[in-house]
Amino acid sequence: MLRRALISSLCLLTVIVLVVPIFAMAASAPPPKKMTYNLYFGDLHTHTAYSDAWEGTPWDAYAAAKAAGADYMAVTDHVTLWNAYSAFVLTPEEWEDTLAAASHYTSKNFVAMAGYETWMLGRCGEINVYNVPELPPLDQLGYKFDRIPALYDWLASQPGAVGQFNHPTYMTDNFMDYAYLTPKRDSAMGVIEVWNDLYTEDSYIMALDAGWHVMPAANSDTHNADWMTGLDVRTVLLAPSLTPSDLYAAMSAGRGYATMDKNLRMSYTLNGQVMGSILAPGTSVFTATVHVEDPDGVAADEITLVEIVSDGGQVVASFPTGGTMVDLSVTLNSDSAHYYYIRVSTDTGVDGVPGPTAWSAPVWTGR
Repeated sequence: MLRRALISSLCLLTVIVLVVPIFAMAASAPPPKKMTYNLYFGDLHTHTAYSDAWEGTPWDAYAAAKAAGADYMAVTDHVTLWNAYSAFVLTPEEWEDTLAAASHYTSKNFVAMAGYETWMLGRCGEINVYNVPELPPLDQLGYKFDRIPALYDWLASQPGAVGQFNHPTYMTDNFMDYAYLTPKRDSAMGVIEVWNDLYTEDSYIMALDAGWHVMPAANSDTHNADWMTGLDVRTVLLAPSLTPSDLYAAMSAGRGYATMDKNLRMSYTLNGQVMGSILAPGTSVFTATVHVEDPDGVAADEITLVEIVSDGGQVVASFPTGGTMVDLSVTLNSDSAHYYYIRVSTDTGVDGVPGPTAWSAPVWTGR
């Protein structure tokens, strides 16, 4: 990924960069707000033979994910919004069985999410739907490009529902460049994939610039019986406890981050507010505090670069680093920025070469 300028015209910076321990922070910098959320690692996009995977049922998938040590996993087989169900999409009977499997495997140590991936949205894209007990109504959500705003509205009408923008650059036009935004539709969409077989950070930035309040996800989209073991990519949700309601609330609030490393830990606050927050308007001075840690402590996981990214994908602060634990505090000044998020690079990315490895949800400035 191209390196952007160290300091953009968007912000003037006063920077304090520290290597652990965090208590060595200069007295002039405010202490970071204590993290009140736990980090839960999982996958929000997987498939079984109930739609177009090679083999397995949701029962097999949840059992495998739990055995692999995941905190949660969603099974999201395909449904269609038009015509009849086919051999490649979820039937109503299979959906009921998915719900039963999710209920069976959800415990105090693991959350099994039952969701589905809406298919055949023209070239607009595909959207995962979570926390909805019913399948979407067939032939009632419009045709071709009309389906996208109709689907947003239907999601917004379902209590507790959360949507995810899937693989946004794959055979799509980025959901019509993220048009049709309204406050209600914004509330229905909580997540966007920043990695699914390839990097889609540019689409993440496009969605943020369009005004959508979403967090990034890194998901396997596996169609094989390798749930939680085939790839190290994870979507990390920040929640007070490991329950379905708390995880769905985190997704709805856009509170989490995407990582290509299965156990990379990150915390990020802006003016003391955790990632996914929206600040009260009226300030132009922002203090960002960032902690990144890889608990493996091995050279291959060395954190090489931490960047703060703002509107239009501009890098407003860039910090070459070393080691497997980094803390920093940065003062940002801007009268125009709408959001700031964190991008972390490590010595070994998903392709085995140095590069971007993790992306946080933004904190929005309230503008």
